[in-house]
Amino acid sequence: MSPIAGSLTRRSLCEALGTFILIFCGTGAIVVNDLSQGAITHVGIALTFGLVVLALIHALGPISGCHLNPSVSMGLWLAGKFPTKELGSYIASQCAGALLASLLMRAMFPEHPTLGATLPASGAMQSFILEIVLTWILMLVILCVSSGPQPDAAFAAISIGAVIGLEAMFAGPISGASMNPARSLAPALISMHTEHLWVYLLAPMIGSALAVGTFSMIRNPTAQAQ
Repeated sequence: MSPIAGSLTRRSLCEALGTFILIFCGTGAIVVNDLSQGAITHVGIALTFGLVVLALIHALGPISGCHLNPSVSMGLWLAGKFPTKELGSYIASQCAGALLASLLMRAMFPEHPTLGATLPASGAMQSFILEIVLTWILMLVILCVSSGPQPDAAFAAISIGAVIGLEAMFAGPISGASMNPARSLAPALISMHTEHLWVYLLAPMIGSALAVGTFSMIRNPTAQAQ
């Protein structure tokens, strides 16, 4: 999950491209499911998010690290695994790719009211807490599988894709299982459903920061010795 090759411009382009594909496929599954009276199903939507991330990590991971998510970039930065000078470029690229995907979805499906935006099923606070925990789990897995002297890229891709699919499977009906500010920002802005956007911008950042703290505790030899 750390950048491996290429200039910052090239890696930022990969982040924009990868996030575009993620949002196009993921929210596209939601839109098509709505318009086809449930042909995709909730399970199909969850699998779409998990599988596209798995494929993108294999395809783009060797170039940019394949973050696709501002909260992941921030978490890696907090963990000392990503340089400060590149953080802004990655986050801007991720948001740009997501916005382009939602704009294309609007052009293709102008009749759809939300374009797959994440919205709480009931109370905003319930979804806020859920998104914190979901992102905490995701970021913790990312840190664990991407650490060590020689991380296994294939194992990391499967693990991260599986966690995203799993979390979308059980939490999607409640909070939308975003775990990604760019994923929520783009359809919310383009569909003009920004009433609960704060939940999906703030909660993943908190969850990611908590995961860094947890990872530090479980991987710190001093902490283990005590």
